Amino acid sequence: MHPSPPVHLARGGTSVVVDASTAGLPSILYWGPALGESPADELDALAAASVPQRVSGSIDIPARLTLIPQEAHGWQGTPGFTGQRGGGFLTPAFQLTHLTADDHQLTIEATDDDASLALRVQLTLTEAGLLRQRLAVTNTGADEYEVRSLLAFFPLPANAQEVLDHTGRHLRERSPQRHNLTTGSYHRESRRGRPGADATVLVAAGETAFGFERGQVHAAHTAWSGNHQYIVEQTPSGDKFLACGELLLPQEMALAPGATYTAPDAIGSWGDGLNELASRFHAEFRSRPEHPVRPRPVTLNTWEAVYFDHDLATLKALADRAAQVGIERYVLDDGWFSGRRDDTAGLGDWFIDGTVWPDGLTPLINHVRSLGMEFGLWFEPEMVNPDSKLARNHPEWIVQTPGRLPVAARQQQVLNLAIPDAYDYILTCIDDVLRTNDIAYIKWDHNRDLLEAADAISGAAVVHSNVLAVYRLMAELKERHPGLEIESCASGGARVDMGILRHTDRIWTSDCIDPIERLVNQKHTGLLVPPELMGMHVGGPRSHSTGRTHTLPFRAATAIFGHFGVEWDISGLSAEELGRLGSWINLHKRWRDVLHTGTTVHADLPDPSMDLRGVVASDKRSALYGYSLTGSSASYPPGRITFPGLDPATTYTIAPAAYDYEDQGQSGLAWVEAARNGAPLAMSGRILGAPGVQAPVLFPEQSVLIEVRAHTPERHHTP
Repeated sequence: MHPSPPVHLARGGTSVVVDASTAGLPSILYWGPALGESPADELDALAAASVPQRVSGSIDIPARLTLIPQEAHGWQGTPGFTGQRGGGFLTPAFQLTHLTADDHQLTIEATDDDASLALRVQLTLTEAGLLRQRLAVTNTGADEYEVRSLLAFFPLPANAQEVLDHTGRHLRERSPQRHNLTTGSYHRESRRGRPGADATVLVAAGETAFGFERGQVHAAHTAWSGNHQYIVEQTPSGDKFLACGELLLPQEMALAPGATYTAPDAIGSWGDGLNELASRFHAEFRSRPEHPVRPRPVTLNTWEAVYFDHDLATLKALADRAAQVGIERYVLDDGWFSGRRDDTAGLGDWFIDGTVWPDGLTPLINHVRSLGMEFGLWFEPEMVNPDSKLARNHPEWIVQTPGRLPVAARQQQVLNLAIPDAYDYILTCIDDVLRTNDIAYIKWDHNRDLLEAADAISGAAVVHSNVLAVYRLMAELKERHPGLEIESCASGGARVDMGILRHTDRIWTSDCIDPIERLVNQKHTGLLVPPELMGMHVGGPRSHSTGRTHTLPFRAATAIFGHFGVEWDISGLSAEELGRLGSWINLHKRWRDVLHTGTTVHADLPDPSMDLRGVVASDKRSALYGYSLTGSSASYPPGRITFPGLDPATTYTIAPAAYDYEDQGQSGLAWVEAARNGAPLAMSGRILGAPGVQAPVLFPEQSVLIEVRAHTPERHHTP
């Protein structure tokens, strides 16, 4: 086909310029801040100015970073597509055959007639300014073709010098790590059958020392809940890019004639600082039709209160206290089903245990509902204990290499939901429990990584098919039970991605609710996920996962920004202690609408022991910030804190949201004292953003919440 002129996509403050004249497939020349009205001749000039020179020792036609870069066109970096048909055609040569575009979407079709393959690439700029890539390849040949990889490529600007991603473990997910972007390839993979506790929610690359408030940065995310890969690469010729997609196991994507493999959505964001980059993801979540619209119910989960000790009187007493402090949803965790007295047995036998619950769950559910709370229940549908009726009756439903079970984890194995009978069994079990009980919410757990993820009979890899089965199962349950909400829990936060969040209403951010750990975890989970979809709970005084002891204000202030809840045995609290907890719940409810619709911000403070984060209302008329001191400060008193995200021209008052913290200063702090006396100081958003105000003197591991509200001067009337 005749080469098309460059295409300019523009939406949501983002521009993408695509050159369709490059060899094979089009190339993204630019992705970043909106360019405004760019005349055609200027775009033509950009395309011409982007053509590299031939140099000594190189191929005759310098290769370009196209949408799917290919060795057949001279590309020698990571290829965009690999596959094989009987050992041949390892390097397809796709050629553009058709291109259509409008203001914010471009679709290309390409073929390789020799390899008998067809490719479709759709680029979309969303209303939030995200760049979404949808890739699909079809086998047009007469015999089977195995797809090995199909990756989406996002070009990086020349000033991208530093990479940010995440690592972690159970109880410490999404720990940030940084390194310089140097020549070569940096490759992150998940081979756990789910993203995993060590997974990164995105890979970002930007200017040296980019922060949350400033520094150009680009990032990519794979909207997929199974094996995946991320690549950051700089070639010897100077090309820099992010690439991401599904990681396919051998023969996992063997396409029959006429079959198509559609890769998971790959989604890119950019920003002047990580706050802006994250805000695009948050806006995208909030624009989805499936996004929760009602206020997120304050939740109590019973796990850390009772574990497996299910006693009706104890659980009813816990519900009484929950209602007393303003809890809106009560969730019964693990231990309610057949044979489940500990974690060694019962998974798969999803029937209410008559020995523990002789009258079923009805007495507890009725009690919870009579107190005005919703009732939720824990399931782990994708797992099975070998010590269960299900495993004994259907060992062929267990994911395994034929004849050999994988190494156990938490005394459990994985159910192959890609088997229709296994899928139907689990669907029927859960549906029966939901149909015969008043249950509004499922805590959906997934407590182990997949190993040797194969079909027990054929030996074929089953990670991809099981991810699709889980999506389908969740969707079908929601269709049968309108209004049902589902939480994605995966031994904490081991399955956090935009794929699972198309079907769930929040994620459990981590099994660790120690506030020191959660400050880091929630900050970096929030690069992708908005706060209303992040479960943040107040734990007991002593953390079950770290052994550290913290005050209620520190624990509550850390949790208050998200989908707020309690993970604590509150049945033995005194009236005074219950009152203090209730005041924090009431504070959350007063700010809930702002917290779950506003813009999340983090301040770049020079002292690493000082953390300031907040949410600014969409109209910028109010904001709630949390200032925490995580260790001893380098200066004493600690110096200034600043408040990002406010309107520079608006005048605001500033005051503690609650005085339930210990100020260690030996004299009063002027802005705190003014607020305490009913005359809070008023300053512009520009002043609060920089230079800011003096921070309170706190002990390490303490927090104070700060309310910022648009100032309305009193009007004085002439008598």
